[in-house]
Amino acid sequence: VNRPAAISLIRRAIDGGVTYIDTAYGYHGGQSERIVGEALLDGYRERVLLATKLPVWLVEKPEDMERLFSEQLEKLRTDHVDVYLLHALDQERFAKVCELGALDFLDRVKAEGRARMVGFSFHDEADVFRNILSAYDWDVCQVQMNLLDEHRQATMEGVRLAGERGVGVIVMEPLRGGALTKTAPRQIDALYEACVPGRSRADWAFRYLLDRPEVTVVLSGMSTPEQVDENLRIFDT
Repeated sequence: VNRPAAISLIRRAIDGGVTYIDTAYGYHGGQSERIVGEALLDGYRERVLLATKLPVWLVEKPEDMERLFSEQLEKLRTDHVDVYLLHALDQERFAKVCELGALDFLDRVKAEGRARMVGFSFHDEADVFRNILSAYDWDVCQVQMNLLDEHRQATMEGVRLAGERGVGVIVMEPLRGGALTKTAPRQIDALYEACVPGRSRADWAFRYLLDRPEVTVVLSGMSTPEQVDENLRIFDT
């Protein structure tokens, strides 16, 4: 990672209006939290909601959760995060961390003010999502959703269920790793152009999610100033 460029990019996004910063323990070989922590110095921390995630695959005993979370707060240079997620839950991982007391741990860090909201990110089938959703009083959930995934993983039905239960929905992979910006069947491009000439594929993909009242936050990975500026323009209109 080019640290100066990454810090500049994060601050450019915040200066432009981004209010939610998402990271995790293992991103970029473990460097992401350190870079985010540095980027949020000089008053930037107070301008955003900061989210990170517990790497549940590294939890082998109850005390691992406290050790990992304390390490994350140190790397992020903060005494609390706004959102703390159990990372990449599936049925097996959820069962494992429940046995190790993860839900009690979330209760504790929230009561202590070290995490304002708690939740989980998810990669499994719809029935597993519903089971996890009903297992705890979550504040938020993070799911993969985009034009191609309405009937995959948590599904749009799962998104609606979360909304009905008052659980905030954070969407990851809104552009399917950028795939939705790179190509589309000619018929789809023609429909796009006939409806609103000049609107980009990324714009259409984001609007598909922004039209959903249950969606609270849309995450977008941005690698260049141009991508930051395009996303700011889309979300500002």
